[in-house]
Parts: sequence; C-alpha cells; structure tokens
Amino acid sequence: MATARRGGVGWRAVLAAVLQLLVAAEAGKYNAVFNFGDSLVDAGNLVTEGIPDYLATARPPYGQSYFGYPTGRCSDGRLVIDFIAQEFGLPLLPPSKAKNASFAQGANFAITGATALDTEFFEKRGLGKSVWNSGSLFTQIQWLRDLKPSFCNSTQECKDFFAKSLFVVGELAGNDYNAPLFAGKDLSEAYNLIPHVVQGISDGVEQLIAEGAKDLIVPGVMPSGCFPVYLSMYVDPKEGYGPRTGCLKRFNTFSWVHNAMLKRALEKLRAKHPGVRIIYGDYFTPVIQFLLQPEKFGEFPSSLSCAVTRLSPINN
Repeated sequence: MATARRGGVGWRAVLAAVLQLLVAAEAGKYNAVFNFGDSLVDAGNLVTEGIPDYLATARPPYGQSYFGYPTGRCSDGRLVIDFIAQEFGLPLLPPSKAKNASFAQGANFAITGATALDTEFFEKRGLGKSVWNSGSLFTQIQWLRDLKPSFCNSTQECKDFFAKSLFVVGELAGNDYNAPLFAGKDLSEAYNLIPHVVQGISDGVEQLIAEGAKDLIVPGVMPSGCFPVYLSMYVDPKEGYGPRTGCLKRFNTFSWVHNAMLKRALEKLRAKHPGVRIIYGDYFTPVIQFLLQPEKFGEFPSSLSCAVTRLSPINN
C-alpha cells in the first residue's frame, strides 16, 4: 500500500510493539529472517527493474534520514523489518529481487502494492482495476521457493535452515480492502472480504510451515480510521469520529474485526501445528496509544495535525 494513501501515523508506536515481539521471539536466536508484505516493509523490490515515473518514494527526500539516498523504501529511514533484523544482529534484509545480493541471512520478499489474495480473486469480483498487485502473498512465497538454492541445497537442509529462521508475514490486507473502497464501494463490501483475506493469510502461513518454518510473526492491521486517505475520502457525522484521536470510528471497528478474525485463525493454526510458534503482531493498539499520548513516543500533539486531526471535521 502506498505511503501517500495510508499515511505515516504511529511508527514509533509500531516499533515499540515490534520490540516487544522480539522479546517474545527471543532476540539473538535466529540465523536468518524472511519477510513478506506490502509497502510497509518493501525494502526496494518494486524498483529493482527501474523506477516507475509515478513512484515518488524512490526519489529524494525518501531515505534521507538514515541511508542518505532513496532505497525504494516508503520511508525517509528504516522500516520495522530493518529494526527487527538489526535487533538480531543481522544485516538489513536485501530485497529478494536484488542482483548479486547475499541471502545467507535472509531476504525481504515484500513489494509495494501486495495483497494477501491473488489478483484473480479481485478480477472475478470486478475489482481488478482497483488492485495494484505487484506480488500477492502466494507469489512472494513462490519467490522464496525460487530463491532456495541461495541458502540450501536439499529439502532437509532447507527445512533445517528455515527452522532456525524467523518468518515475518505481513502486515498484509490493507491493499485487499482498498480494492472495493477505492472503487467507490461501501464499507460493507470490504467486510465481505475479511473471511477471504484472513483465510489467504492463514493459507500462506501454512505454506511456510510446510516449507519448514517454525517461528512466525503475523501482524494484524493498523487502525485504518486514522489513515489520512480515509479521513479525506469520507465525511461522517461528528459523532462518527473518536473524540480524542479524530479517527473514523467505523473504519477502526472494521480493522478491529479483521484483527479479531486473524487472531482466531492463528489460534487454529497453533492447535494444528503444536511444534510451531506463531506470534500475533499487534499494530493496532500501539498506534492508538501513539495518537492519544504522542509525547511518550517523542512527538507532540501539534505534529499530528497534518497526519490525522486536521483532516477531521470535528476540528474544522
């Protein structure tokens, strides 16, 4: 999902949540990290074949605060997955499509525009034009299979290698839900997709387990009612906004429902695969905490106006 559409709210809060996940995942335990997702964690896969004219994130000032130049990340610095890799003492994960890169300690398969579900799913529902799908979750998992010779030479060697690796699956789903919403459909249409999207993520996790994954982090979605894109697209009655956050309540409820269904799906996977550790990543709660108490994360309320509250009618 493009940064311009989703907006940069609560990254310090999300990072704080990730650091908590790393404690749960026993930092220092893994020899490699493999990441799957969309623009929130794309380290440059979209730009490996050249920079699309429309892609502002591949040009300055993106990348200026850490790398000093654009890397294809939808950020001016590092991404959450970069902090995860560094926390384990590993190098930043190279984009899986990078030429002449070393994948001995992992790879980043995420790509901007990715969805949990394949393009065909949306095309059958007349939503193909609303999906900018550069590589669904299943496509990214196939990229992993194609890359196997880079880090293992046999089925057993690959399973042993993956058993000592951490797999981060997402965040995914935002672009899936954008498909009906950007096509002008009602939020109820997005609700209809939740079971399919959650099943798609669950199926992807199962495929990774079949490849040998033993430890996985599966993040939920952030509160979409706080995204500038939806705050600018929809005008609800005053009572439809959070009195303290300025976020659209009905969209935050939608995100909460997705996360609740995802957590239930992960519980089923844990029961089915008792030898596998599956950690749910809560990106929702920290973002709300950030918006309520930004000073705790190094920000001040006034700095949020352009990201959230200024777009809400309750502040006009």
